[in-house]
Amino acid sequence: MGAYARPGGVNGSFGPRPHRTAVALGAPPVPEYLADAFGRARGESSIGRPPESAAPASSEPPAQDPWRDPSAAAQLGPPAIATDEKEPVVRPPAERFTLRQALFDRRLRPSAIIGVLVSALVIGAVGAVIGVFAAGRLPAPVTDPSFELAPVSPGVTREPGSVAEIAAKVLPAVVSLEVRTGDVGETGSGVVIDGNGYILTNNHVVSTAATDPSASLTVIFDDGQQSRVPATIVGRDPLTDLAVLKVDVDNATVAQIGDSGALAVGDPVIAIGSPLGLAGTVTTGIVSAKDRPVRLQGGGSDTDAVIDAIQTDAAVNPGNSGGPLVDASGAVVGINSAIRTLGGDSSGSIGLGFAIPIDTAKSVAEQIIRSGSVQHSTIGVNARSATDGVTDGAQVQNVQAGGPAAAAGIAEGDVITKVGDRQVGNADELVVAVRQNPVGATVPVVLVRDGREMTVSVTLGSE
Repeated sequence: MGAYARPGGVNGSFGPRPHRTAVALGAPPVPEYLADAFGRARGESSIGRPPESAAPASSEPPAQDPWRDPSAAAQLGPPAIATDEKEPVVRPPAERFTLRQALFDRRLRPSAIIGVLVSALVIGAVGAVIGVFAAGRLPAPVTDPSFELAPVSPGVTREPGSVAEIAAKVLPAVVSLEVRTGDVGETGSGVVIDGNGYILTNNHVVSTAATDPSASLTVIFDDGQQSRVPATIVGRDPLTDLAVLKVDVDNATVAQIGDSGALAVGDPVIAIGSPLGLAGTVTTGIVSAKDRPVRLQGGGSDTDAVIDAIQTDAAVNPGNSGGPLVDASGAVVGINSAIRTLGGDSSGSIGLGFAIPIDTAKSVAEQIIRSGSVQHSTIGVNARSATDGVTDGAQVQNVQAGGPAAAAGIAEGDVITKVGDRQVGNADELVVAVRQNPVGATVPVVLVRDGREMTVSVTLGSE
């Protein structure tokens, strides 16, 4: 009630209307403090200052008071330091004259002319020195309009039996092989061994074409036209990693067959083939070793062979397989078949290549061409490499019932150290020692049983 009730004497919603005076028009009154600051001084009727009274002239300047009244008005006077104004000097323009006037009208003194000539000579000499120095530093021009090559020297004279002569003789008889299954292809090499179109190569090169009906086998000749001819597999031998192909061609160049038994360690040899698909590749080396037992198996084929290999340091790489290894006369002494590598990513040649001796390859090829199959000698045992620290040999693990070894009285645990005239130092050497003898041959076998050496006669069977 005290906050919102009607005040006394008010009966309605609004109080009585206040009395208003008349509105005066005109400028508002000026506040007293503004009039005091900006108004006219008392007794003045205008805003201008009164005229200054003329002071009597005096010859002496009034004394200067070093202290100025801060409230005094500013006065104009002479500058603090008087300056002497000088008129600028206008120089006449230099006289111009020609070289003729300078020399003949004597406009220049002789000493000035001599100085100019000496200066020119000095500048020229300095420029010449700089040019000679820069010429030695800058590269010589790369073009010469008068350039001509030296006359061609006489051709190289090749002695009879040179590598170039041998290669030219053998290359026409070496072929490249291509096995293709769909979009996938494999390559290898081969050598023509007969004019009727027989080609000798490795089994592992053509095993895919023999086992996969969809695979195609093509022979590519090194005849300048790279003639491509389909081939047929006559037969193959996984136990020696050899195969024979047949192509329908006329007048094929045939390689000369040599004698691998006549090779000696250190004899020069040449490997020819298509490493990595590079047809007609020729590499040279020597015979590093003979009669080196090497086991060949795997590689995606059914090859399971032990070869009595020729070891060579001639570069042999994948694709050389099936190509010939020839001697210094150009005769084929081996069929390149394998290489030893460091493993991992190092799959190329390290100077350890192995070839099947041509004496073995020739016998196998003849059997395949005649009958389509090959017979190998066997002793009828399974063995592993063994040594007692003094004697190395092949220890018999099991004996085939009714086989040649069982008939000769060889028992499990016997250590075979010699077959015929060949020493046996491990299981692979036992295989090659037995296979170098014909089927049905009777050979002496030296073995150690219970610390005693004994010799038995074994008639070799066939496998």
